[in-house]
Amino acid sequence: MTKIGFQETGAVSPAKSPSAPKVAYIVSGFPNLYETFILYDILTMEKLGVAVELYPLRRQYPQVVHPEAERWTKLAHYHPFLSLAVLRAQWHFIRRDPLGYLKLLAEICQGTWGSANFFLGAVAIFPKAVLFALQMNTQGIRHVHAHFANHPAVAALIIHRLTGIPFSFTARGSDVQVERKMLKEKVEAAQFVIAVSSDNKQIMVDECGPSVSKKIHVIYGGVDVDRLSPQFSDRSAGPLKILCVARLEEVKGHTYLVEACRILRERGIAFECRLVGEGPLFMPIEMQIKQTGLGKEVRLVGPLSYQEVIKEMERADVVVLQTAPTAQGDREGIPNVLKESMACGRPVVACGVGGIPELVDHERTGILVALKNPDALADALQRLYEDSALRNRLGRAGREKIVREFNLKTSTTKRARLFLGAPAPQDSLATGHNEEPTFEVNSTQSA
Repeated sequence: MTKIGFQETGAVSPAKSPSAPKVAYIVSGFPNLYETFILYDILTMEKLGVAVELYPLRRQYPQVVHPEAERWTKLAHYHPFLSLAVLRAQWHFIRRDPLGYLKLLAEICQGTWGSANFFLGAVAIFPKAVLFALQMNTQGIRHVHAHFANHPAVAALIIHRLTGIPFSFTARGSDVQVERKMLKEKVEAAQFVIAVSSDNKQIMVDECGPSVSKKIHVIYGGVDVDRLSPQFSDRSAGPLKILCVARLEEVKGHTYLVEACRILRERGIAFECRLVGEGPLFMPIEMQIKQTGLGKEVRLVGPLSYQEVIKEMERADVVVLQTAPTAQGDREGIPNVLKESMACGRPVVACGVGGIPELVDHERTGILVALKNPDALADALQRLYEDSALRNRLGRAGREKIVREFNLKTSTTKRARLFLGAPAPQDSLATGHNEEPTFEVNSTQSA
């Protein structure tokens, strides 16, 4: 029996560990500046001795790339949507079971029909997912895991139908909150499903029926508590240092934070507010800042690397995420930026929506304010400006909760147990090995 435990000597490259159990990760795009949780999950899986093969549905070219992502950019299995290799993969499965191939294509098209996003995306990724299936079958992949319940999970379902390799997926936020095409089919076919919050699990149970409840595991996404050192000290004299790290899009609620800053200025509160990130609302938020005359107090910083973000958190007095559910139903799961801020010992102010109340206990590990209410947000920030004891109390309690309940080592160990506990694939339409040894995750060194 192979034991999986944390390796203190550092990560083991999948390319150098052919005997390690192999898990394939399917992600929408890589590298992605705003999905560091996937990157650090992969790195922690490596420390557990699990070899991860990364299959992005598309390659991304962000302005900023985290240093740890550079190696994985070289190791990832990038493919165009159409190529000779893609066409050969279609023929591989068609000549073995033409009816099965066509039934699968029909299932995907029928299941996603009615949503332009899902249908066009499914049609686009289907040929590439078939190539993934062929490659994974020959690589000896033990389990396929899709990050997000939408397009990556569709790809994982296609691979499962073609090869019999068991799969799972993680539901995080808008991927189950806005559109849920084929969600029931994916949940029923999956070996198991991971929800990052109890709120997300309830959404899926409501959609798919109570019979799937035992199959859905709530595993909070963790952060590296060793990398994020708490900074407990009295705020230096001067303006309150406010930080918001988020993609500039409607659900993140930047417009309410800027308005709260205007209110703070009217009250005579000295502050500095830094908005880290990029996105479709960059220019509207920039215009709002100019129109309210907040150019000196509020600064749009743009995208930063993970290490630069951590430095921003360390110098901040408070971190804010004034999330605002959209008319389309998009809302937060449990934002990683709040976990990282709390791990740094910083008090956080957020809204009690989605899975956030599972992380932020009002008045104990942070402050929760009403949705789309700049006055309430300004009140909370003023309290933190005036009360250093409150800042320190919330910061310490927040750090303790992250270490206890949102530790990356703990959450990754739980996922690894699920991945490696899945039965060996039953080969259906492809050729390849059928037997895999069983594995046991040894978590005696995990925190």
